Amino acid sequence: MVADSNLYEVESSDQFKELLSKDLQRVSLLYFWAPWAEPCKQMSEVVSELSKKYSKLLSLQIEAETQEDIAESFDIESVPTFIILRVRCTFIFLRRDRATQIHLLSSIQGHTLLDRISGADARGLTEAIVKHVGSAESTLPLSHSDKSPAAPSAVEKVETPEELERRLRGLMTQSKVVLFMKGSPDEPRCGFSRKICGLLRDNKVEFSHFDILKDETVRQGEPRPVKCARVARTNDAPSQVLRKLMTGPPTRSLL
Repeated sequence: MVADSNLYEVESSDQFKELLSKDLQRVSLLYFWAPWAEPCKQMSEVVSELSKKYSKLLSLQIEAETQEDIAESFDIESVPTFIILRVRCTFIFLRRDRATQIHLLSSIQGHTLLDRISGADARGLTEAIVKHVGSAESTLPLSHSDKSPAAPSAVEKVETPEELERRLRGLMTQSKVVLFMKGSPDEPRCGFSRKICGLLRDNKVEFSHFDILKDETVRQGEPRPVKCARVARTNDAPSQVLRKLMTGPPTRSLL
């Protein structure tokens, strides 16, 4: 447990379930982080301040790569990621053993997802907490403006599959090696992307990159969604990916 009474560092799945089931009316903030991710350093301070300000909020810090089972259950693909939820209810039942002693057992049935924020969005996280937990005190607006509202922007053109295919091919041929990753080489947003960048740099492989988290169309593009820093459309381990780069054809892309 960290300093604040409502802020915990999750160390096991059992502890996670126990903390969530203590108060079914409480809103919980799940903060998935990693020690190597620079954006997490800033957001850890934001989470700490929010926990101090909103005593009714249960804040759980979860190291994504250490607590893989929890991270997978919430489909965590990058860090930092924030899940705001409320546990629905618990099953409560009795069990009688051979010594005729009655034991009370309970387990979490499910949860209601209130919000999900990806990335180091301090403002978005704060607004979500205010929305679901309630402001600790009345606040004044940050600014006023007498300007008329801006004219509505033009409707965004939907990219056809053919246009998307051409754009993807253009991205994949912009350099000898193109890494489709989460984040950037200096600030990767998932462990696999971080390992691939490290391997490429260690072996002095020149590459360009594309952040799939900034373009949902590319991320979900045909012929299949980009999952995470993949080469030749495989899910190989980083070392296997590097071998393919070093022994494959001259032009290749990481997809």
